[in-house]
Amino acid sequence: MENPIEHLDLGLVNFTKHPSNPDYVVYRFTNEEKANSFRRELEEQKIAFEEDTEDKKQVSYTLFAVHKKFYKQTMRMNFKVEGKHKKPLIPFFTLRWFVLLFGISILLLSILSYYKHMEHLNEKTEQIK
Repeated sequence: MENPIEHLDLGLVNFTKHPSNPDYVVYRFTNEEKANSFRRELEEQKIAFEEDTEDKKQVSYTLFAVHKKFYKQTMRMNFKVEGKHKKPLIPFFTLRWFVLLFGISILLLSILSYYKHMEHLNEKTEQIK
C-alpha cells in the first residue's frame, strides 16, 4: 500500500516528485512571469526539460519536468526566480525602516539595561550562593 502522506500537497513548495517517473522532479508555477523566468534560466543553462500546463480548480499551473541529476542546479534557479519576483513582507518603505529601527532600538535598550544593572545582578548572585 502506498504512503498517503507522500502525495499530500499543501502547496508550501513549488516542486514535487514526478507522479509516474521517479527520475524526474516537477516544478510548478501559477504566475506566468515566474514560469517564463524559470524557462529562460533552464534554457540558458542548457538543461533539458519538458513543459506542460495543468488546470486545477480555478488555477492554471505551468509545469516543468527536469531530471533529478539537475536537482541542485534547478533548485538554485528556482530560488533565484522566486527571489526575483518576491514581494516585500512590509510593502511600505517608511514602515519597513520604522520596524527595523524600532527593533534595533529595543535591542540596544535591553543591552544597555543589562550592563547598567550588572552590579546589582552580581550582588543578587552572590547572595544566592
